[in-house]
Amino acid sequence: MSTDHKLIFLLTVVQQGVKNYTNNALAAEGVRITLAQSGVLFLLERQDRRMMSEIGKILGIENSAMTGLIDRLEKSDYVTRTTDPDDRRALLICATPAGLEEAQKAKTVIRSVNDEIKSGLSEHQIEVFSRVLDGLSKKFKGM
Repeated sequence: MSTDHKLIFLLTVVQQGVKNYTNNALAAEGVRITLAQSGVLFLLERQDRRMMSEIGKILGIENSAMTGLIDRLEKSDYVTRTTDPDDRRALLICATPAGLEEAQKAKTVIRSVNDEIKSGLSEHQIEVFSRVLDGLSKKFKGM
């Protein structure tokens, strides 16, 4: 007899729960950005001056949602938009010093939540869990 594991439902519920939990943890520590906003700033920390479409593609965020996300980050003075010198029609997103500082605060909280997720799991379980998540990410990337 086959068991219906309801993987889509479980993934959705867990993803939303982790996102909400992390956003609440960030707010509780006085961090003024969300998990999604921190993802943008982490990418800009690695390589500044990225196009919005590139950031959205990497993070799996639709263009319309990216616009709102960047608007909110810009309003808070965490990013700026600048014209691409190679293509005056294109805008590049740049992190400000305040944005990079806020990203560092977020990193500390997010590491703590990551440690909390791993708590109670063996190294083997963590490794298998990571491989499963990585495999799913690669399998459905760009779909």
